[in-house]
Amino acid sequence: MYLVIMIITIIACVLLGLIVLIQNPKGGGLSSNFSGSSQLMGVQKTGDFLEKGTWVLAISIMVLSLIMNVTLKGGAQRSDDPQLMEQIKKASKPTAAPSSAPLSVPAAPAPAPKK
Repeated sequence: MYLVIMIITIIACVLLGLIVLIQNPKGGGLSSNFSGSSQLMGVQKTGDFLEKGTWVLAISIMVLSLIMNVTLKGGAQRSDDPQLMEQIKKASKPTAAPSSAPLSVPAAPAPAPKK
C-alpha cells in the first residue's frame, strides 16, 4: 500500500513540475502559441486548464503525503522477538561506574638539590 501511494505521489510531482514549466510567468505560457480562433482550445481555456491542473496536483500531493504518513503506523516497527528485546535492554543499560576509589594524581618528582 505504501509503495503504491509513493509511486502515485512521484508521478504527481513530475506532472506538477511539467505543468509549472509549461506555464509562462507572465500568464501566457502554452496559451500564447494559440493565436488563431480556430484552435480546439482557446487561450483562456488553456490557461484555465493549466491553472486547475496545478491546483489539483498540488492538493493531491499534500493529501498523498498525509496518507503516507498515516500508513507508516508510527515509524519503526515493533518486534515481538524476545531475544531482540533482551539485546536492546542490555545495550540501553548504563555501564557500571568503577568503584568509588578516589582518583590519585601522580606526585611531582622532588626538585633536585642545589649545590
